Amino acid sequence: MTAVLYLVATPIGNLEDITLRAVRVLREEATLIACEDTRQTQKLLDHFGIRKPVISYHEHNENARSAELVERLAAGEIVALVSDAGTPLVSDPGYRLVTAAIDAGFPVVPIPVVSSVRAALSASGLPTDDFRFAGFLPPKSGARRRFLENAAGEQATLVVYESPHRILESLEDIGQILGDRRIVLARELTKIHEEFLRGTAREILDVLHERPAIKGEMTLVIAKAEKAAPIGDPVAEVLSLQAAGMERMEAIKSVAKQFGLGKRELYQ
Repeated sequence: MTAVLYLVATPIGNLEDITLRAVRVLREEATLIACEDTRQTQKLLDHFGIRKPVISYHEHNENARSAELVERLAAGEIVALVSDAGTPLVSDPGYRLVTAAIDAGFPVVPIPVVSSVRAALSASGLPTDDFRFAGFLPPKSGARRRFLENAAGEQATLVVYESPHRILESLEDIGQILGDRRIVLARELTKIHEEFLRGTAREILDVLHERPAIKGEMTLVIAKAEKAAPIGDPVAEVLSLQAAGMERMEAIKSVAKQFGLGKRELYQ
């Protein structure tokens, strides 16, 4: 077969959440599997009876290993890149390898599977038609607060990752900066202790403070900002648009939408 780089997504928890295609690629096509933690990936391979050589590929050796793996591709090997859980490159290493493989002319083929972002979003009860995924929240308070301040006016549902040892501080910052916005904390998705906590940042904090320990992978889904009510006189806005050459009914329709009014109400 022609050399190819496969990006094979792995289960985020429940090992049943892997596709038949992913198992086939790992078992039958890949000649080498590059992974973050060889011990973690070996558990997955053993579960499915896959016997293939593995090589470490993580943030500390990404530069050197990317060059090595491109050389292996040039030698005709089929490389499968996996992360410990989920999709490679999504808050995980892999970008340098993918760009190097593309630059060298090798095909890059994604093999998708369950995503914690989509799983948390779909069960959150918050709007899913428009969302922004921003990876992990900044670990330091100052940078995290700046991020939240910049995201305060976001007109899309915001999805972020957070670690259990920073979740309390992050929820404190969210509560102070975003106020009583609706939040969903999805913990241990697809695993035995899967849990969804819904409420404001303060309400979720109250629940977590009652626990002796906070564990598990966490995804936060944060409601979009409420649109601020427009300031001004809607009648004056209509007259201004008419003066600029817009037909009266078109002006009424436009301003009614802007101010959240009924067209008939504004016409009167």
